[in-house]
Amino acid sequence: MNLRRLAAVAVLAIGGTMLAATPAHAANIATNPGFENDLAGWSCTAGAGATVVSSPVHGGSKALQATPQGSDTGRCQQTVSVKPSSSYTLSGWVRGGYVFLGVSGTGTTDQNTWTSSPSAYSQLTRTFTTGASTKTVTIYVNSWYGQGAYQADDIVLDGPPGEGTPTDITPPTVPTGLTVGGPTSSSLNLAWSASTDDSGRIDRYEVSRDNGNPVSAGTALSHTATGLSPDTTYGFRVRACDGSGNCSAYSSSVSGKTSGGTVPPPGEIRYAPYIDITMATPSLVGAANATGVKNYTLAFALGDSSGCNPAWGGTIPVDEPRIINDVRALQAQGGQVIVATGGAQGPYLEHTCGTSAALLTAYKKVLDTVGTNHLDVDVEASIDVNKVNTALKQLQAERGTVISYTLRIQGQDYGLDPFSVSILQDAAAKGLDVIVNPMLMDFGYSGNWGSALISAAEATLKQMKGIWPAKTDAQLRKRLGLTPMIGKNDTGSTTTQADARSLLNWANSNHVAYIGFWSAGRDNGGCPNGQVSPTCSGISQSPWEFTTIFKGFTG
Repeated sequence: MNLRRLAAVAVLAIGGTMLAATPAHAANIATNPGFENDLAGWSCTAGAGATVVSSPVHGGSKALQATPQGSDTGRCQQTVSVKPSSSYTLSGWVRGGYVFLGVSGTGTTDQNTWTSSPSAYSQLTRTFTTGASTKTVTIYVNSWYGQGAYQADDIVLDGPPGEGTPTDITPPTVPTGLTVGGPTSSSLNLAWSASTDDSGRIDRYEVSRDNGNPVSAGTALSHTATGLSPDTTYGFRVRACDGSGNCSAYSSSVSGKTSGGTVPPPGEIRYAPYIDITMATPSLVGAANATGVKNYTLAFALGDSSGCNPAWGGTIPVDEPRIINDVRALQAQGGQVIVATGGAQGPYLEHTCGTSAALLTAYKKVLDTVGTNHLDVDVEASIDVNKVNTALKQLQAERGTVISYTLRIQGQDYGLDPFSVSILQDAAAKGLDVIVNPMLMDFGYSGNWGSALISAAEATLKQMKGIWPAKTDAQLRKRLGLTPMIGKNDTGSTTTQADARSLLNWANSNHVAYIGFWSAGRDNGGCPNGQVSPTCSGISQSPWEFTTIFKGFTG
C-alpha cells in the first residue's frame, strides 16, 4: 500500500542530443503513509483515541482510526522535511462525518480541505508552495468535536524531499514460505524464508497474529508465539522492514492450531533415542528417513556464557536455524522431540539459574522454541534438589509437562545411587509425577552384562516401591524408563546386539514406560582401535542396527 514513487528522469535522444526532463513531483515523502507500521512517524493528540485498525481500510491491511473526545479534534500529524520555494500536493483517503486534511508551516497560512463521507472512503487533495525559507511542514488529519470515529489511509505528500529525508523508499520483498507448527497447548512455532532489500539489509521481521498489531522477531527467520489458548486455531502473517522504516506487504496468512490442554500420558513418547543435537550429523530427518523412528531426545540444553539462558551444548542458540528447521521438518512428518538438560559436562541450567523461577523460565524457553512438552533432566552431578523440583512441579502444574529424570546406577544389585534416590524422594513429597530413567551404563557388575542391565532395572523398581509405596507394581513399571549405552561403554563394558535384544524382551514383558539409548550418532559400524566415540559404537554392527532393534519396543 506504500504509494511512494521514485523520481524518474526521462532521457530523450533528439538529433543525437541527450535531453533530460525531470517531472514536477519526485516521491511520496510522508513516513508510514498507509499506517502499515502502526503509528510510526505520526503523533496524535491525547484525546484522539488514535489506533490502527484492519477494517475499514482503503488499501493494504491497516488504516488510522481516531475518535475526538471533548474539545479534542482527534488530530494526528507528522513533520516532513521539504525544499523552499517548491510545489507539493497533499492527498489522502478519509472516511467519517467530518474529516480535515491539511498542512501548516508552509510559510503562508495553513492549507486544509475537508469532506463528510460517513459510509465510504473519499479522497481529499490540496496543493501548496513552500516559502523561500521553509524547510519543514507539518501535515495533519483530524475530525471535529462530537463527530465520532473517523478513518484515514494512504496519505501522500508528493514533491521533492528536503535535507535529511531518507533516500531509501523501496520496501523489502515479501517474506515467503511461512509455516506454522510445533504445537503445544500454549505456543506455536513459525518459520519463513528470508526477504531481500535494495539496501542490502533487513532490519527486522514483524509477525502479526490474527491481523493484530505486529511483534518484532528481530532478524531471525523464526518466531515462537506464546501465551496462546489450548486447542485453538490462530492465523499468522509476517512482513520485512528495512532500516529506513520501509516495510513490505504482509505474507499470506497461515493457520496453526495449539494442542489440547489435557495432561498427556507419561508414556506418550515410548521410544526416543538420544541424539547430540550440537552435531550436524545425523540430522533428525535423516535418522527418521533411514529408520522410520520419528521421536528423538535432544541432548543437551545447557546454560550459555551469560548464565541462565538455554543453549545447545552451552554454545549454540536454542533457535539456531539448522536445528529448529530440522526439528520442524521432523514434526511435519509426525515426529516429536524430548528436550534433555544436564548430562555429563554442563554447565547445567540447574546450576546457572539461581532461583526456581529463573529455572522455570529457562525450561519454558527451550520447550517453546522447539515446540514440545517433554523434558528430560539428566543428573550426573550434584544439584539443588529443592530448587529444581520446585521449578519442575510448577512447570508440570502449568502445562502438564511429561518429565523424566535420567539418573546414575550404582550397581546391578543396588539400583540408583543414594543422591538420585534423594531427588526422587523430594519429587514424591512435592507431588511431582516423573518417569524414572536409570542410565544402564558405566556401573559395577559381575557376570553377563546383558543380565546386569536387567538386574539394575529390577533393583531400580524396588527403590521406586519404597518411594511410592501406594503405587502398584504395574503402575511403577509404567513410570520406568531404560537408557543403555550401545556398544562400548566408557568404563569398558560393552552392550552388544544380543544384550539389546535381552533388554528389549524384558521391557516388553514388563510393559515399562520408555526406552532410549545413547546415542543415534553412535549407531553405525566399528571405530578405529575400538575406542568410545560420539560418532560410532566401537563394535562391529550394521548402520542403525540398535535403532532397529529397540524399534521393536511395544510398551
